[in-house]
Amino acid sequence: MKYIGEVISKKKWKIPHGKIYIIKDRCKGCNLCIEFCPKDVFIADNQGKPIPKNIDACIKCELCELRCPDFAIVVEGVRDNDGDK
Repeated sequence: MKYIGEVISKKKWKIPHGKIYIIKDRCKGCNLCIEFCPKDVFIADNQGKPIPKNIDACIKCELCELRCPDFAIVVEGVRDNDGDK
């Protein structure tokens, strides 16, 4: 309980933002990624396939990548506040 009331230094903690790659040729538009994303990062395009609408909200939980039955999503990268991986 030593962290209660302590200001958390952002330099100590990594911010889990990643890049999301969607391989459109593999995607069949099942929308499991949209349904399982806890931060509503994706919306469906006019073909019913996911596109990232709010990439800054991504917490890199990788649920979209894990749930995709077609291996059409790849989540990469975690950066700290200095921009280092």
